[in-house]
Amino acid sequence: MNEVVKFLSENPVQYLATVGRDGKAKCRPFMFCFEKDGKLWFCTNNTKDVYKDMKENPYIEISVSSPSYAWIRLNGKVVFENNMSVKEGCMNNPIVKGQYQTADNPIFEVFYLADAKAVIADFSGNPPAEYTL
Repeated sequence: MNEVVKFLSENPVQYLATVGRDGKAKCRPFMFCFEKDGKLWFCTNNTKDVYKDMKENPYIEISVSSPSYAWIRLNGKVVFENNMSVKEGCMNNPIVKGQYQTADNPIFEVFYLADAKAVIADFSGNPPAEYTL
């Protein structure tokens, strides 16, 4: 878990892929919030298409590469949870705070990935590191 959290934290803008409600692939920039209680937490806005897509089909994949050409692929099932402690923690990010102002904003949603799996790889020729989270 620590290696996955470190990689996501060091490469703050990831790309989240969903299956859209139209059945087509969708990919958009996203940000990892933090790990808490063994869960990887993210946030979004319940008026966005990405939220609606994840509600309809909760299986997603996140990917990002580092400046040194290593990359992560992280997938799992989105679980939305009205967790005020997590929402308050997300407010420590000035970008999130600027968008939602307060943790109790009714459009502000947080989610974690259940049954998550991650692969961190690079071009070194070494086998990728695989994690079940």
